[in-house]
Amino acid sequence: MFKLMRTENFLQPKPIFSYFISEALIKLNGSDGMDDSEIIQLYFARNETAIEETSKKYRNYCTKIAHNILSNFEDSEECVNDTFLGAWETIPPKTPTKLSSFLGRITRNIALNKHDYYMAKKRNKKFDTILDELNDCLSSPDNVESQYEEEQIAESISNFLLKINEDHRNIFLRRYWYSDSLADIATRFSISESKTKSVLFRTRKKLQIYLTKEGYIV
Repeated sequence: MFKLMRTENFLQPKPIFSYFISEALIKLNGSDGMDDSEIIQLYFARNETAIEETSKKYRNYCTKIAHNILSNFEDSEECVNDTFLGAWETIPPKTPTKLSSFLGRITRNIALNKHDYYMAKKRNKKFDTILDELNDCLSSPDNVESQYEEEQIAESISNFLLKINEDHRNIFLRRYWYSDSLADIATRFSISESKTKSVLFRTRKKLQIYLTKEGYIV
């Protein structure tokens, strides 16, 4: 039986731009269908088999997200275990329409909490670099005054991503949602690293222009 471990603030948005990317990605996804529905039904029945089934289906996915942020296997495993507890504690009352995105969001926020703790030790300069790339795209979420405005920003980013080239959208999400390295993205899309950098740079600039028109750049 999967052991439950307690965590805190797993759904609290982190004060960095990646939070808005996660919200936008969730909005872009639809329902996974019956398999996830069955897992969610187990949560509602308070049947701990739900956690075992979630682990079987999504452990590798969540571990990848956590490890790209933390670059530490043990910390990533702890994040994933806490993610499953987070799902157990929030379903019900929440009913995710896309379980993978729901779990991904919890994993990222837990990993980002750990990243904040370790940042002074510079345990993952790669992830700091990813965040630096986005600094000019949006004012700090610390300046966002309400949950409503956060949702509006996420909606705007979602709309932007839906309008751009599909490959460019996927490259952008691999970098800023999954925190993939430039080399991994280049391999995945069969392009050079310089081409990957170029696509990301142009997409960030387009996003900056789009958000400026929407009134979100300070």
